Amino acid sequence: MLGQLAGANETRVTDLARRHRLSLNTVSKHVRVLEHARLVKRRVVGREHFIRVEATRLIEVEQWIADHRRFWVAQLDSLAAFFQAKSSYERGKDDE
Repeated sequence: MLGQLAGANETRVTDLARRHRLSLNTVSKHVRVLEHARLVKRRVVGREHFIRVEATRLIEVEQWIADHRRFWVAQLDSLAAFFQAKSSYERGKDDE
């Protein structure tokens, strides 16, 4: 749903519900979660609710993910090197 919103300037909540074949209540709950995460903004005009993506917030999320990905890749690379060294050491002991 967020990807669909990112491709549009602004979308009505009723249109989202129709496209996803979900109830209006279900989509509204989902949109509230996205609003709480500050990933979307809602604009109300009469009875219609329009939703748009908060691009700056998505950039922040993307940066957070990239930072954590670098951290975990480094950690897993270190773990792999440890087990590789341990395996080499144990193979060397078996040859004695």
